[in-house]
Amino acid sequence: MKKVIVIVEDEKDLNELVKRYLEKEGYEVRSYLTFDEASPHTADDDVHLWILDIMLGDKSGFDLIEEIRTHDHDVPVIFMSARDKEFDRVIGLEKGSDDYITKPFSPKELVLRVNNLIRRVYKEDEPKIFVNGYEIDEAKRVVSEGSEMIDLTTKEFDLLMLFVNNRGTAFPREQILSQIWEENYYGSDRVVDDTLRRLRKKMPNLAIHTIYGFGYRLG
Repeated sequence: MKKVIVIVEDEKDLNELVKRYLEKEGYEVRSYLTFDEASPHTADDDVHLWILDIMLGDKSGFDLIEEIRTHDHDVPVIFMSARDKEFDRVIGLEKGSDDYITKPFSPKELVLRVNNLIRRVYKEDEPKIFVNGYEIDEAKRVVSEGSEMIDLTTKEFDLLMLFVNNRGTAFPREQILSQIWEENYYGSDRVVDDTLRRLRKKMPNLAIHTIYGFGYRLG
């Protein structure tokens, strides 16, 4: 089951950028632009992590985390702020935040912090995945067959998880390309076939079927 992340950020472009990066990482993302939009959802019990901008017009991320903490003392919270001030960090920690990142930042750095925090908080919630005789630890990005570890590249593992998390769904090459590779990738879609060929060689029992003239599906 996908982890749910909520972003509250009033800069629309940054909100959308962070949302895209997190969705590409496999998270379900809900985004709000204002305190008033987000406030009614602070009691949602299916949220795994909040990412809050500190400055939200007349209100702030500090006000929002107080509402969140009245309902859930443990859900992780990351603050984002253009103000790199020590007292902001201290206030954030005092109010129960888990991390703080200063703008401007690399979306990849934020994704890395999110991944690390999610793994640390929910490590016991992540069951092993078994498919076609292989054991997959998605959090650790490890695949094994019996006692043998299978060494996959980043893209091979990402491609594997796309099929595993959407078992039975048929994917055209173009969709695989857009989900696994960067949106600005200008190479041939043959990279999908080449990566899948290597994955099949390393995991020969993996039941990924070719749908001729369309794409691939994990049966």
